[in-house]
Amino acid sequence: MHRREFVTLLSGAVAASPLAARAQQPAMPVIGFLSSRSPTESASVVAAFRQGLMETGYIEGQNVAIEFRWADGQYDRLPALAVDLVGRQVTVIAATGDAVSALAAQRATTAIPTVFVIGGDPTRFGLVSSFNRPSGNITGVSLVSSGLGAKRLGLLQELVPNAAVIGLLVNPENPNAEPEQKDVEQASRTLGKEIFVVSTSNEGEFETAFSTLIKQRAGGLLVATDPFLLSRREHLVALAARHAIPTMYQFREFAMAGGLVSYGTNIIGAYRQAGEYAGRILKGEKPVNLPVFQQTTLELVINLKTAKALGLSIPATLLVFADEVIE
Repeated sequence: MHRREFVTLLSGAVAASPLAARAQQPAMPVIGFLSSRSPTESASVVAAFRQGLMETGYIEGQNVAIEFRWADGQYDRLPALAVDLVGRQVTVIAATGDAVSALAAQRATTAIPTVFVIGGDPTRFGLVSSFNRPSGNITGVSLVSSGLGAKRLGLLQELVPNAAVIGLLVNPENPNAEPEQKDVEQASRTLGKEIFVVSTSNEGEFETAFSTLIKQRAGGLLVATDPFLLSRREHLVALAARHAIPTMYQFREFAMAGGLVSYGTNIIGAYRQAGEYAGRILKGEKPVNLPVFQQTTLELVINLKTAKALGLSIPATLLVFADEVIE
C-alpha cells in the first residue's frame, strides 16, 4: 500500500469513529405526558412530576425527554392525544388529570407502561384489578378526593349554618361526577339541607350557573372534584366573590387563588409520586409490581381575607383544625 493511500484510509477511519460512537448510543427514553388540564395553570404539578423523576435519576433534556399533550379541559380530545403518543412510540405514558385521561390511555394501548393520577378508586373504572398488584400495563396514584363530598358539605355548614340551600357545581363529563353528587345528596338529607345541582363543562356556562344559584337563593356552594374546574379556578373564584357565595373547593390551589376554603388531598405530592413511578419504570420495573399509591393526607386551607370580604366569622374550631390559614 502506498503511503498516500494509507494516510487517506487512516483519516477516514478517524473521521468515522465519532459517528459510529454516536450511532451506538442508546436513544433517550421519552415520557408521554397526557393531561386533561391546561399548560398555563399546571406549572406546579409539572414541576412536581419532574421532581419525582429527578429523585430516580432522570432529568428532562439530559437523559429523558417529555412529550406533553394537553386537552385544555376538552375531554373529548383525550383519545386522539393518547393515540398520538402511542404512535410516537413513547416509553411511558403519564396519564394525569383524573380518570378521563387514564381511560383514554388505557384504550389507546395495552403495551406501553402507563402511570395515572386520578381522584377516586381506579378499580371502579376498571383501570386496575387491585391496588396491591395492578394487572396489565397500568399503575399510578389515587387521590382521596371525589369521596369527600360529605365531609366538605359538613365543613361548609359550619361556615354558613343558616343556609337552607347549598349549590353543587359538577362537570357531567367527569365519570366521578355522579358518585360525588350521590355522596353529597345523601349527606344533605342527614344535615337537613337542600342540594341544588348545576352542571357545566364549558367556561362560557359559568355565568349562567352562578346566576341560577342566585335565583335559587343558594347560601353556599360546593365545587366538585374535576380537573377542568380546577384549571378554571381563577374564573370560578372571581364569580364566587362577585356573587358573594361562600364556596368550598377541593384543592388548596383554589384557596391560594382567593377561594374561601378548600379541603382535600395535596395534588403536588401525587404528581411527584407519579414522576417517581415513571422513573422506576424507565429503570426496568413493571407496573404490575408497583402498587397503586394512595394519597390519603388531607388538608384544610382557609382564606381569612376572603372570609372577611364575605362578612363571615370563621369558627375557632375550624381555625384550629386548619392546616393553613391565609391572611
